[in-house]
Amino acid sequence: MSANVLFDAPGPKARARNIVYTVVGVLALLGIAAWAGIRLYDKGQFEGELWDIFNYAGIRENILDALLSTLKVFALAGVLSLVFAVILCVARLSDHKPVRWVAVVFIDLFRSIPLLITIFALWVGIIGDMTPMWALVLGLTIYNGCVQAEVLRAGVNAVPRGQVEAAYAIGLRKTQVTATILFPQAVRSMLPTIISQLVVTLKDTSLGFMILYPELLYSARLIANNTPVGGTYPIVQTVIVFGLIYIALCLLLAALANWIERRGRRSKVGIVPAKAKELKETVPSEP
Repeated sequence: MSANVLFDAPGPKARARNIVYTVVGVLALLGIAAWAGIRLYDKGQFEGELWDIFNYAGIRENILDALLSTLKVFALAGVLSLVFAVILCVARLSDHKPVRWVAVVFIDLFRSIPLLITIFALWVGIIGDMTPMWALVLGLTIYNGCVQAEVLRAGVNAVPRGQVEAAYAIGLRKTQVTATILFPQAVRSMLPTIISQLVVTLKDTSLGFMILYPELLYSARLIANNTPVGGTYPIVQTVIVFGLIYIALCLLLAALANWIERRGRRSKVGIVPAKAKELKETVPSEP
């Protein structure tokens, strides 16, 4: 009898079918990749001189400026979305029903609206004149703040109820319980999800090119469409370079998350055992 209760183990015929499906799928993917490679080769996208555009000082300066613009928006949106998430989470968990329902409606509304629509609406002046940078920052803050608020709420609800009751029993107020017991444990338990959403925030900065904000994707589009070499536009080269930049940024953020998580695990220590020398000094010797 199989110990796996999630699904039945496949029989010989099912295993044979799975092998066939896998082989057919791999061959289909290889065929699509080969077809795309041949098309790109015929259009001259693999010519070595197309890489020469990245030797120009102006191109490198443009990429650096776009990178800094992306990081500036990400830093502002990341910090503001986390602050906004805490406010929304507190309102979502409020004992006052009107406050709680306002938070629920706000979170559900902006999680349902596509982020690009929110950014575009802010840019065209739905709440007044706004620069592309702040329209992008505010749009990312609203959407990701709503998502992060639900993440924090899940972490708060995961804290054992006995800890909250014990805190109230020793005379702590709700604000103190939330600030010293609930939120620290919620952040620690939900840290991987919080960092994952920050990675999404970083990638969503690319929506800025729709409102003419000069971030990485906007710069990539300018380079690919306006710097032909011998009549050929360096599309493949631009995609590779900017794709690697995005991958590097996401990997750095993931590495930071792992480092924070390791430090959090090391900080969860109980009573430190006394050293042998200290024990010897405190225990009286036999006469």
